[in-house]
Amino acid sequence: MKPSTRYTTLAAAILASTLVVACGEREDATVGERMDGAVNEAQQAGSQMREDARQAGQDMQAAGSEAADTIARDAADAAITAKVNAALAADTQLSALAIDVDTSNGQVELKGTAPTAAAKDRATTLAAAVEGVVKVDNRLTVEATS
Repeated sequence: MKPSTRYTTLAAAILASTLVVACGEREDATVGERMDGAVNEAQQAGSQMREDARQAGQDMQAAGSEAADTIARDAADAAITAKVNAALAADTQLSALAIDVDTSNGQVELKGTAPTAAAKDRATTLAAAVEGVVKVDNRLTVEATS
């Protein structure tokens, strides 16, 4: 159904229902007064519909903007995780396979094992050097030596 047809049908339905309601009003009202009341109510209903549509549009725009921000933040976190993993893999003392890297809002968490306390500290240094990292939470444990 075309928008103009839809609006015409909607206006006619509002007018008809308003006229039915107006018929139940006081008996001494003239047909013209009833018609004026029905037109006024239809105009108010149309104004409310426009306001509701405007608000729905604003809500959809805000939701879209929020979704875009979330996607951008998640992409940035994924890039940070990849760069930290690459830095750990390039280090001869650390095994990237033994370290799990999680990033959320630029905060990196390292979990797993390191061969020595110095290697554990080195993992923190490497992760902190990656662009976009705001904090490193090093939860690595040092492997027990036999």
